[in-house]
Amino acid sequence: MMNESEFIRHTEALFNRIEDQIDENGWDFDCQFAGNVLTIEAEDGTQIIVNRHTPNQELWIAAKSGGYHFVERGGKWVSTRDESEFFAVLNQALSAASGEDVRIEAV
Repeated sequence: MMNESEFIRHTEALFNRIEDQIDENGWDFDCQFAGNVLTIEAEDGTQIIVNRHTPNQELWIAAKSGGYHFVERGGKWVSTRDESEFFAVLNQALSAASGEDVRIEAV
């Protein structure tokens, strides 16, 4: 398990990676990072919220498809519900919101 500082550094890098890949690929999303929350908004106003929950060292995604909690295991972020991978769920939510095939790759 990471200490709190490592968790924050790791998740900030992950949030930056998401923003950078959205910008680099020209997908039409507006990203805003405030506190522990990265809000990704599609052109039609649909929002995908990625939240860092420091006390539990979890990442959360809130999207039209539902809410998901992820924990780090073996270098990957996996869902506490069904072991699905963080970027697979995020890409699905972003693709549904934009109508494009969005593929953000894990580091």
